[in-house]
Amino acid sequence: MFVIHDAFITYVLEKATMATEMFSDPTEKLQAIIKDFVKTFDLYKPHISVFYQENIYLKPEYENRIKKKRDQFKDIVLHTLREGKEAGAFRADLSVDITTMAILGMVNWTYKWYTYSGAKTIDEIGSIYVDLILRAVLKADSTSGSTYENLLINSVREDFHM
Repeated sequence: MFVIHDAFITYVLEKATMATEMFSDPTEKLQAIIKDFVKTFDLYKPHISVFYQENIYLKPEYENRIKKKRDQFKDIVLHTLREGKEAGAFRADLSVDITTMAILGMVNWTYKWYTYSGAKTIDEIGSIYVDLILRAVLKADSTSGSTYENLLINSVREDFHM
């Protein structure tokens, strides 16, 4: 179970770390983190399904190691949201802790319903998540019209064919 989990959490952590190094803008960081997080459910769907169904059999020492890596990822998301709020890009009334948990919960649930042959590709699903999350965290005046479209990084715009 540990090896199965470690494969996909390592991918998520590496991609999130790359996003924090590649982008200085918290909105772009958040978009990249979410897109790569969603992509995990395409790349590692069998791993994730097995892990979530069988993780009750993990030994405590492996549980602790898994929790540590999951907490690292959660902290990256939390820090990105906090950074965006402090920079004035995200809503002033945003609860960073609850928003972090909402993002993790929403995206993690993807493993339950996502299918490779579904109506939407994993990139399209990632773009939908990015749109939903940005509309929730950005200041209200930032989510309308061309200003909002310009905030979306190229990979998101391509998925929406803008």
